[in-house]
Amino acid sequence: MRSSAVPALPLAQRVRGLEMPWNRVLSSASEPAGAATALGPWHPQEFAAECVETIPEAGGMMVFVFRRMDGAPLAFRSGQYINIDFPIDGPDAEPVSRSYSISSAPTEPWTFSITIKRDPRGKVSPWAHDHLRPGTVLDMLGPVGAFHLADYDRRARFLLLAAGAGITPLMSMIRTVHSLPGQADVVLLYHGAAPDSFAFSEELDFLANVDFRIKVIYCLGDRECGDEWEGRTGRLSTSLLEELVPDANGRQVFACGPEGYLNTATELLREVGVDDTSVFMEFFSGDREIRAEYAEEVAIAGEIAEEIAATTEEYFESQPAALDMYEPEYDADGPVEAVGAPTEAVDAEAVVPVDDDVEIEVVGVTDENLAEAGPDSSSDAGSAVPAGDGAAASAKDAGEDDEIAVVDPAALPTVGQGEHTMSFVRTGLNVCVGEDETVLQAARKAGVKIPANCQEGMCGSCKVVKLDGDVEMNHLGGIRAREIDAGKFLPCCSTAKTDLVIDA
Repeated sequence: MRSSAVPALPLAQRVRGLEMPWNRVLSSASEPAGAATALGPWHPQEFAAECVETIPEAGGMMVFVFRRMDGAPLAFRSGQYINIDFPIDGPDAEPVSRSYSISSAPTEPWTFSITIKRDPRGKVSPWAHDHLRPGTVLDMLGPVGAFHLADYDRRARFLLLAAGAGITPLMSMIRTVHSLPGQADVVLLYHGAAPDSFAFSEELDFLANVDFRIKVIYCLGDRECGDEWEGRTGRLSTSLLEELVPDANGRQVFACGPEGYLNTATELLREVGVDDTSVFMEFFSGDREIRAEYAEEVAIAGEIAEEIAATTEEYFESQPAALDMYEPEYDADGPVEAVGAPTEAVDAEAVVPVDDDVEIEVVGVTDENLAEAGPDSSSDAGSAVPAGDGAAASAKDAGEDDEIAVVDPAALPTVGQGEHTMSFVRTGLNVCVGEDETVLQAARKAGVKIPANCQEGMCGSCKVVKLDGDVEMNHLGGIRAREIDAGKFLPCCSTAKTDLVIDA
């Protein structure tokens, strides 16, 4: 045991600022430095990924670890998210799309993780917890999103505000800071509902102990807690911020959590002197306008992903030679999967020994668990990203298996005002829409029921089939190129350019 008289060790010396590992490669005037170029966050892509591990976490959360089927690394920035297709109704049915933040660090790109909080009332999260296992392959689109750390930050002083499952994208940021050299100063203020609800708390405690750049503060809000609780209490307030982070106005703030929490944080940060340009929030809610730079960046990313999906081979040919080793081969059915060791299924009811004295029983999944889950009723602002398990009902493709009765739009009653007419053939109603009004806004005013969650083109829950006409769609990653080619679109982020006929 060390004597109290022994002086503490000096702090580690580091280079100035925080720089992402791909930054120098991408900005180099010379040829790219070999395979390292492949780790740069080039573009969002459509790809398939295999689940290789599931890890239970506190607060009803589950971590799902994936690897790409084509063998390539997943290049992304800390805080970004991916859109995932879940085959909830079977392999032949229309998948349900959801967006989740990546909770792992981009400095370990050969596998990546998402974290999903189970909502008993939801549609996707119960299915994922009960059925998503090692060996399951899912279609994905990403990475997407402007909520992320910069490639280079000379000062790198951050305040991270998390509530509940909003910890997920911030966990990626903390892991990234810890994995990189450079001076940084990170304060995480993490609000939870109960002492045992703080996901990643063991890892966060470890990081705070071994890395002097990271400080973690847990807070229970105004809930009752026992004597065993050693963290803070109290809702987010100016007094709490001034006490715990007196230099908040000198930091960049990244916040993620439920909408009410983020709305409160917005006002409080202004009161303690933090400029709006230093505040970044992950909003997946239609009640607040997303930041202009976020919308612009993600909209461009979505366009790039569509181009990549349409001309995949041209895309890889246009990449630097250093990426050749990651180009998948193609056959008549598409990209060829990487060859590797087969995934071996593990008995879900096995008892896994940890040491001589401890055993962990892995409980098997029952069909009753999924049967009890009701329709979605909340957003995943807490799941790995706020995009979560909101109400979702994807429209079926119009085809031989789902014929639509021939309807004469002229025979339908018409409501509303606007330059163009939208004929909703299932509802039996014509709705006039203005050029600046989204299809979803006009439909809801007229009483046409179209399920929608984020209302900003991210989650894909409002997806419907357009039978005729043209729209201008500015989505944020919630729809894939093949779906657009099949006639689908997102009403929440689309405006009519001509008269429309819609399968809704």
